[in-house]
Amino acid sequence: MLGPVNQQGAEDDDEMDYEKPFLPAEYRRRVHDVKMRMEQAGLDLLICQDPANMCWLTGYDAWSFYTPQVVLLHLKSDTPIWIGRLVDVNGARATTDLPAENIINFSDDRLHHVELHPYDEVSEMIKSRGWGSDRIGVELDAHFYTARAHQHLVKGLPNANFSDSRGLVNWARLVKSDAELVYMREAGRIVSHTMREAIANLKPGVPEYEIVAQIYASQTRGVDGKYGDYTSLCPLIQVDEKTNAPHLTWSDKPLPSSGLVLLEIGAARRHYHAPLTRTIYMGKPPKEAHHLANAIVEGGDAVLEMAKPGVVVDELNTVWLRVLNRHGYVKKGRSGYSIGMNFPPDWGERTVSIRAGEKTVLQAGMCFHFQSGVRPPAFGAAISESFVVTEKGGERLADVARELIVLD
Repeated sequence: MLGPVNQQGAEDDDEMDYEKPFLPAEYRRRVHDVKMRMEQAGLDLLICQDPANMCWLTGYDAWSFYTPQVVLLHLKSDTPIWIGRLVDVNGARATTDLPAENIINFSDDRLHHVELHPYDEVSEMIKSRGWGSDRIGVELDAHFYTARAHQHLVKGLPNANFSDSRGLVNWARLVKSDAELVYMREAGRIVSHTMREAIANLKPGVPEYEIVAQIYASQTRGVDGKYGDYTSLCPLIQVDEKTNAPHLTWSDKPLPSSGLVLLEIGAARRHYHAPLTRTIYMGKPPKEAHHLANAIVEGGDAVLEMAKPGVVVDELNTVWLRVLNRHGYVKKGRSGYSIGMNFPPDWGERTVSIRAGEKTVLQAGMCFHFQSGVRPPAFGAAISESFVVTEKGGERLADVARELIVLD
């Protein structure tokens, strides 16, 4: 049976040393915003399993998202409810300001059981509060909301009216508060330092995994006493022809004395991410590599100059493609996406994409990764930027040379 935190031996966390990233007023503002969105969407109860949405609404922060856990928010309640494993109860107490009665554990024997499921107990709790016939929104596109979880929830609440919340909380996260932008900018400083160190370590004969090992260390050490969190995507490195396959990871192959290297990394500060991509040539680069890099930089500059409040997102994509086409290149697919707080396996917010047909209007405080990868048949290159939308245009979060970086 579900139980509050003071049952089954949960310990008092009064002495637990944990620095919360935001003041309680920030979470109250977020909850109020989401409840307004719920009313507009015709929802009485919202069930979140996306770890970023759970963290954004309550502050809950632990590597426990691989098992069922949820945050419930009801229109008639002032405070969300967290439900998870008993072993994670103290983590919820430490990282959130939720009252004890709103931190609830499910029976551990339901974890990884062939027939039973934690959502059976979640359903019973919802019914016990008189919400069994409510209009309930669930995150059908969340990575950790499984088909089986949904099946048990629907079976347990036969009188409820279920619908997809359609990323309701994700969209609420789109415009960052001033407090959030502090962490975005700190992540930008960390990724700048990490990328510069990684580039300095690129030497012929060094195995790819050694470069990545250093990146992990640098990401975590951070800068100026600001440590880095684990990022939602692992470092990516591709060499020569592999630069045409952008999501390959590292190997034990030594770096060549001459060739193209593409690095896509990120940094996270309190789970707020700043991704960054740079293209490096070891040795004397061919003219085509310079030509492509120059086109990418010119296009990126045009996009960021235009990224001001009131601009429609697909206009950014149009400007970008116009520059590429003028230089003889074509790019298919999106050229960027919104970023902010996230957990593995993705640092994108899964809301706005910079692409044709995207009619979202930019607002100050939105953050994006302009992912500028262009891949002609023989090789690929990318010189990307994470930026904040401001009245003056896109504010770059990182400060690393925007060019084809040549290492002789």
